[in-house]
Amino acid sequence: MKTSDFHFDLPTGLIAQAPLAERSASRMLVVPPGNAAFADHLVRDLPQLLRAGDLLVFNDTRVIPARLFGVKATGGRVEIMVERLLTGDEARVQLGVSKPPQPGSRIRLDVGGEAEVLERACDGFWRLRFHVGEPLDTWLLHAGQMPLPPYIQREPEAEDAERYQTVFAREAGAVAAPTAGLHFDHALLDALRAQGVEFGHITLHVGAGTFQPVRVDDVNHHRMHSEWIDVGAELVDKVRRVRSTGGRVIAVGTTVVRALESAMVDGQLRPFAGDTSIFIYPGYRICSVDALLTNFHLPESTLLMLVSAFAGKSRVFAAYGHAVRHRYRFFSYGDAMLLYPREDTA
Repeated sequence: MKTSDFHFDLPTGLIAQAPLAERSASRMLVVPPGNAAFADHLVRDLPQLLRAGDLLVFNDTRVIPARLFGVKATGGRVEIMVERLLTGDEARVQLGVSKPPQPGSRIRLDVGGEAEVLERACDGFWRLRFHVGEPLDTWLLHAGQMPLPPYIQREPEAEDAERYQTVFAREAGAVAAPTAGLHFDHALLDALRAQGVEFGHITLHVGAGTFQPVRVDDVNHHRMHSEWIDVGAELVDKVRRVRSTGGRVIAVGTTVVRALESAMVDGQLRPFAGDTSIFIYPGYRICSVDALLTNFHLPESTLLMLVSAFAGKSRVFAAYGHAVRHRYRFFSYGDAMLLYPREDTA
């Protein structure tokens, strides 16, 4: 299986550069199993498409303002993207530089303070120690910028601080939003509750590595970046109860699928907290969820491979073709699709 097998042509004009005025006003392409026709909906139609006893599982991670800028002692400019907060004042980061800095050197930050370069890891990330006069996690809240994805070709604006964040975000640690969750507003959540739909949460702190391209031709040789997850006992109990009464488990986003599949042991969901580097692509059978609400993903990305594993590659690519023809909006601030599992091995 080749990475190029997951390429598709996407007009740049379909890449959403800003959110809609209303979260739940995004379009939603419903992709039933088998050969049933696609259906064009809005996300706010979800209460009519789900039923009492279904369980929506959200990722409650909260995006931290993880983007910083500075200058090396040599005068070269540096962009810093915090990928993960470590112990003390250290962080794992990506660096945008013309020439890599040397371990032991310092970066003077535009917002004040310094970052000391400790080491470069073999996976291309760096470890920095920040000297900023207060705990790094609290300092970032007022010093960092919201880390918009690289395909959004503008600087962050004031509204991004709220709109590049889900309304149920509570566990700080992500540097990219779990974007399927961005479509939910309080009115939609209330309507789903009234319908009898239940809610559950996992935490997966999305890392900067989510935007790294697949750099190998053979998909089997790709190695995923690790991300921290927490699948709690309360959610595990809720999933078991819902399944036992005939309800469906619907993942809101690929991060939820990755977390739940990482917590599967011998075909059973178990509580788990720790790192995961699970890589899901066609040939992998997803068994933790019965449906998946997700945005449209980048060509040749691991996320596109995951949804292809769930719904079948040919079915997903047919849906993407429909979305392009009907001018759906793509990627983080774009529209959504509601996918059901494949009925064959396509």
